[in-house]
Amino acid sequence: MALNTRAIKTRIKSVKNTKKITKAMEMVSAAKMRRAVESALNTRTYSVLAQELLEHFGQLEEKHSPYLHVEPVKKILAIVVASNRGLCGSFNSNVFKKAKYAILNKQDIATHHVNSKKNIIPHNNDVSIDMVGIGKKSVLFAKRESQNLIAVYDTISDRPRYEEALPIAQFAMQEFKKNTYQKVVVVYTDYVSSLVQEPKIRQLLPISSVDLEKILREIGADTDQDKKVADEVSSVPIDQFLFEPSLKQIMDTILPRLIETQLYQVILESAASEHSARMVAMKSASDAAGDMIDDLTRTFNKARQAAITQEIAEIAGGAAALE
Repeated sequence: MALNTRAIKTRIKSVKNTKKITKAMEMVSAAKMRRAVESALNTRTYSVLAQELLEHFGQLEEKHSPYLHVEPVKKILAIVVASNRGLCGSFNSNVFKKAKYAILNKQDIATHHVNSKKNIIPHNNDVSIDMVGIGKKSVLFAKRESQNLIAVYDTISDRPRYEEALPIAQFAMQEFKKNTYQKVVVVYTDYVSSLVQEPKIRQLLPISSVDLEKILREIGADTDQDKKVADEVSSVPIDQFLFEPSLKQIMDTILPRLIETQLYQVILESAASEHSARMVAMKSASDAAGDMIDDLTRTFNKARQAAITQEIAEIAGGAAALE
């Protein structure tokens, strides 16, 4: 029985050490989450205002930029935003479920939603998907699903900077301009609250007023400030304006910057979601460790009491035998 209590005591010590680690990770994740959420919220207003300009460009009948060109899809580039580290609950698994949905429903993803009355559907079922991963965990998903992973960006910090999103956006734009891909989508996690993060699939290229409305209005759509900004955007057709030096030159300069901004916003939302999911997961682990310590402590007390009772019984039995 003494050996049993010793083993239980060792187990209690081990669980207590684990609880210290999970509690520390919870506090670190909470601090990172606050910074990540602040960064995401600070850029949402700009994203909503950028929506007005992009929507106007997307509605032009004459396409002045290759980023507006729409044609039947033969090949799709999917940018999957995951994490570099684990211990973040269901964050990665939910993103990968959404990415797997895109793989299994390539025809739906390949359909261009030009407007509410017009869709461009692929000519055949021979639509392929190449994948770009953001985060080391995306490599495991690509291997498991036997996907063609053409690039991995795993050096993005816990506090993403605009410069870190530029190579990814520029690669996607270059390949789209070369017609290697006729559509670029991003699979990411939208931050709603510290307890709710929603995985989404959104179109990045070609620029579409329908998809831009979704990706930008759903990003932070629950904030009163963004709703007010979205309600105040102008509805004047862009072709009624005069541009200097020319509309094409302006679009060639502005559109790449706005596309980079949209991808950066997606990465910020994903970072906020990751830290929130990790904080919640570590809090659950700390609570579970506390419950386990209580159960082991009760078991230890019972075992110790049983050992004491047995010793008393043996002493009493020995004394009775001597009488």
